[in-house]
Amino acid sequence: MKLEKFVSSIDYDVKLTKYDIFGSIAHTKMLGNCGIIPKNDSKKIINGLNSILKDFVNGKLKFTGEDIHTSIETELKKRIGNVAGKMHTARSRNDQVVLDVRLYLKDELKIIVEKIDKTIGTIKNVAQKNLSVIMPGFTHLQNAQPVLFSHWFLSYGWMLKRDKERFLDCYKRVDVMPLGAAAFAGTEFPIDRNFVAKELGFSKISENSVDTVSDRDFLIEFLFDCSIVSMHLSRLAEEIIIWSSQQFGFIKLSGQFTTGSSIMPQKKNPDFAELIRGKTGRTYGNLISLLTVMKGLPLSYNRDMQMDKEPLFDSVETIKNILDVLSEMINTVKINSEKMLSSCKNGFILATDVADYLTSKSMPFRTAHNIVGKIVNYCIKNKKSFNNLSIVEWKKFSDKFEKSVFEVLDFRKSTELRKSNGGTSLSSVKQQLKKL
Repeated sequence: MKLEKFVSSIDYDVKLTKYDIFGSIAHTKMLGNCGIIPKNDSKKIINGLNSILKDFVNGKLKFTGEDIHTSIETELKKRIGNVAGKMHTARSRNDQVVLDVRLYLKDELKIIVEKIDKTIGTIKNVAQKNLSVIMPGFTHLQNAQPVLFSHWFLSYGWMLKRDKERFLDCYKRVDVMPLGAAAFAGTEFPIDRNFVAKELGFSKISENSVDTVSDRDFLIEFLFDCSIVSMHLSRLAEEIIIWSSQQFGFIKLSGQFTTGSSIMPQKKNPDFAELIRGKTGRTYGNLISLLTVMKGLPLSYNRDMQMDKEPLFDSVETIKNILDVLSEMINTVKINSEKMLSSCKNGFILATDVADYLTSKSMPFRTAHNIVGKIVNYCIKNKKSFNNLSIVEWKKFSDKFEKSVFEVLDFRKSTELRKSNGGTSLSSVKQQLKKL
């Protein structure tokens, strides 16, 4: 019993039940059409498979055995007799397995892309509602320059757009019909692979039977794409965690996305965001797991490949759950625009604007940068801000300073001046919203 359990995959590949049946129906229909098995036998097998699928979907049938493929064939034999064995003509477990996985992943990719679209839409809606809110932008987690919150937040929309493109591109590699490769050398029967591909909705068939049964590149590519999108979502979760802290206070999370402390009654912990951040490690682990399984395998099929499904299924569910939770969480977040704006007063955030002011008066930027650095040090030493300096003090550092320098010391004007494509001005952000 322990040995049977060791090689069994039924606990997890039951997820492939309907895809295994779809593949067997298409294959059996082809066998009948090509005269490889009698058409009456083909119809009998197809009817039996449809009855199994119906009972499985309705919860009337549970499978036991080594794997889902054997279990379905065993159940079919119970229902229609020995004719069930003809279903496996011109087919191997090797090409059957990879067919099921490809069919499954094609469906899941569509769902994931839909969820990414929904999350992008939520990001756009939050940005649109807070279009003119000003916040400090950060580098090295230090106040750097003022930006529009909408501009900052939309950056995650562009990350997700690239993620969507990667998944759509991955779909092209998944959308390849493998059935007909048999064990690894093809088959002597006059099969019609293009018919099966059309029946199952594949755009093309595989070209090399050895590669067909030994290829898991499409799964590795998918797991890589999952790792990237989870990394992006983890970064956003980290911002949510930081911004919702008392030290920042930029946002307030809905109560449904926070939990209390077991000992400190005042606490509201951003557990959902933290779990999104933590689950990213699972997607990384799944990628490395399959890469490691595949790294030393000789051609063609090896039983090691059975271990491709658990990391695949886990990453699929993890990504879908993260996207669902994050989309809802950011949709209910409340923005503290006053706190964001007041935080811009910390750290001489308009220093670059002052340097640009001098540069606009024909001073080399490096010289201007050096002068403004000295002004910042002067302010720190004398406990002043830029706004507290008199024009006399400004001119001590450069005679190019005029009263017009005070017009530069405005957060709104700072953001509006950055009208370059992709910049943080209101007009640029509105263009982003249209393009995204």
